[in-house]
Amino acid sequence: MPFIRSDEAVVYDIHGAHFTSYVSTSTGSRDLAAWRGEIPAGTVAPVHTISHEEVFYVLSGRLRLTIDGETAELGAGDAAVAPAGATLGVTNRTDEPARMWVTTRLGLSAELANGETLTPPWAN
Repeated sequence: MPFIRSDEAVVYDIHGAHFTSYVSTSTGSRDLAAWRGEIPAGTVAPVHTISHEEVFYVLSGRLRLTIDGETAELGAGDAAVAPAGATLGVTNRTDEPARMWVTTRLGLSAELANGETLTPPWAN
């Protein structure tokens, strides 16, 4: 099924953020996963180490991304690439929600600082 309609997207809530999954194995993808993330105002997501490269594109609002200790404030139209094995932090320090589009290879997992491994369903 090459077309995914917005009403077919699945929403997941984790760590205070909303992930709307558009592209995954459940929608017919064999290689890639893509989703829209909504990061509410004041959110500080847990720092985690990613298994696969991720590409971020800010759709609206402002986000602070930290990739392997390097931090940047990103606004609408800005993008970032986090390589496989990178430690990643995402923060919305504003009083408005921020939205981003994220793409990665299927099979992504993330290891939290406490050693817990997350296998997000929107990326598998």
